[in-house]
Amino acid sequence: MKRIAIAISSFAALTMSAPVLADQGSSCHFHGSTPAKEETVLNCAAQRKDALVSSGKLDATWKGVKQDKAEQVDGRKGKEWKVTFKNPVAADKDKQTLYVFLSLPGNVIAANHTGK
Repeated sequence: MKRIAIAISSFAALTMSAPVLADQGSSCHFHGSTPAKEETVLNCAAQRKDALVSSGKLDATWKGVKQDKAEQVDGRKGKEWKVTFKNPVAADKDKQTLYVFLSLPGNVIAANHTGK
């Protein structure tokens, strides 16, 4: 009987407590259509760049590169963010600029060197 009472009180405590929400800036995964603040977008773009470096898709020289600019542009499905990083020491001159595209709420859409 004591075990049942403990189980019920534990269940009640878990279901009646306030929900725990993840910090939106930490996961860079957002729901809804509320546009993200520029600071959040810059952090998410930097996280994506760092992930590309860690996975070997970008050279290690990109690790310390800071964003050059962030702007809202017209994308295929409406407005989106375009964050630009410039790496003047990149070996391939055609790949000295990295563009990271994010939805207005801050979800990463794509990253490339063409800007399209």
